[in-house]
Amino acid sequence: MTRVKGGPQGHLRHKKVLKMNQGYHASRHLLFRRANEAMLKSLWYAYRDRRVRKRDLRKLWIARINAAARQNDISYSRLMHGLKVAGISLNRKMLADLAVRDPQAFSAVVVRAKTA
Repeated sequence: MTRVKGGPQGHLRHKKVLKMNQGYHASRHLLFRRANEAMLKSLWYAYRDRRVRKRDLRKLWIARINAAARQNDISYSRLMHGLKVAGISLNRKMLADLAVRDPQAFSAVVVRAKTA
């Protein structure tokens, strides 16, 4: 069978990959095969880390809520249970924001959770 090199479409594909790898070091921005490997790996990392970012932010919010809750003499788990029983539906992102930016409001929420 005869060899098919790809012609103009192959050239455009190579250019597209090399353009995506501008700023890479050494052969990763010069040679198509190395550039393609680096590009595929970087796209996979980007896809994976978009999901990891959500996990990391949730861990950060929980750590902030826990720290602020313990300053108000309650543990994180008891606070979250108290909020559920009291019918207060604040998500962790908003609770962490309250804990950092407005400690008085967070303390008021904690008091409501404790009495529930």
